[in-house]
Amino acid sequence: MAVSTPGPVPEDRDEAEGSEAPGRHQAFEVDPRRTPLYIAERALFATGMWTWFRPKVVGREHVPATGPVILAPVHRSFADFGFAAFCSDRKLFFMTKDEMWKHRWLGKLLLTVGAFPVHRESADREALQRAEEVLRRGQVLVLFPEGTRREGPVIEDLMEGAAFLSARTGAPIVPVGIGGSDLAMPKGSVIPKPYTIQVVIGPAIPPPPRTGGGRVSRSSVHAATEALVPKLQAVYDEAKSRTGRY
Repeated sequence: MAVSTPGPVPEDRDEAEGSEAPGRHQAFEVDPRRTPLYIAERALFATGMWTWFRPKVVGREHVPATGPVILAPVHRSFADFGFAAFCSDRKLFFMTKDEMWKHRWLGKLLLTVGAFPVHRESADREALQRAEEVLRRGQVLVLFPEGTRREGPVIEDLMEGAAFLSARTGAPIVPVGIGGSDLAMPKGSVIPKPYTIQVVIGPAIPPPPRTGGGRVSRSSVHAATEALVPKLQAVYDEAKSRTGRY
């Protein structure tokens, strides 16, 4: 379930290009309730992740207990989205690549666990509106600032969706480093190797400032995105060092 970050200011032509995406116009409601179905599905999933990866997490105190927040993990493996469940007991919402909605049963299941589709090949206005709604309802949004799985030890060329949504909603960004997932399940692999994963959660980063008129300037979003790079690099480096395998 790779989570993507579309660009911050969509254009109408991009909407037209993505109109045939399989996840387009799926019914989605920001439901903050931890329903019995959600609790059961999350517990089952978390149990599987714990059994396979034995994740060790430090810094959970940095995730606000209430209010809107963007969890921003590094992305080196298909399994990375699953480690967000160990960062907070709060209900989580995800942007998920719309290819997952090619299978109707899977799409319905994803909706029940707080996922909604995003078309990664264009600036997806609908996905951004849903992400903003999640945050305006005071919920937790999991968003990979790198946009897609990357390789290598260096964090660079972040997409600006996280900073844009932070500025629009006042949600802080919490950087999350994940060490070892690229060794357990590198890009292209299907079956993960059992491996202890290290998760390091950094201090929350305040939203970028808005203009006097309350607007979000491109320059402030760009500056906030650049400022996120070293923060994400620091938690990633620490997470990797804790594995003792790099």
